Amino acid sequence: MPEHKKQSEFEERVIHIDRVSRTVKGGRRISFRALLVLGDRKGKVGFGVGKGKEVAEAINKAKSKAKKKMIKITIKNDSIAYPIRAKYNSANLILKPAPAGTSVIAGGAVRAVIEVAGIKNIVAKIFGSNNKINNVKATFLALRKLKATENLLRTRFKTQLGEKQERL
Repeated sequence: MPEHKKQSEFEERVIHIDRVSRTVKGGRRISFRALLVLGDRKGKVGFGVGKGKEVAEAINKAKSKAKKKMIKITIKNDSIAYPIRAKYNSANLILKPAPAGTSVIAGGAVRAVIEVAGIKNIVAKIFGSNNKINNVKATFLALRKLKATENLLRTRFKTQLGEKQERL
């Protein structure tokens, strides 16, 4: 019977693999660190950092952490609803919505996160740090700050139409 490997619902992107070492009495112990982003291109996205003695082990650990840290974002017209800024350590990030046909204008780690999230038209700029882990964390901080437009209106204008008419 042929084995059918189940196709994952998530797209994964390995952003960075580092070879790291720690010094012990006998010399240096080498291990690998992987930074991975996981997304369904429909608004669900997560990231993970995994360490292991082999590259494949580090990637698997990063993938399982990314599945646990998934967040849901609201996509409006293949973009975000409004411009947003975020800062994580020294990584400063600006995300701006863009009109249809613009595509993703972003660099490096930020681009990978945005693409697997399913955002098709956006402009992003990262200032300060060029540390990929901090850039990914700043991107997630910005995406987490985004609220659905309906929720934003509800929190900004707490009184409902019925309550306003009673006061008049």
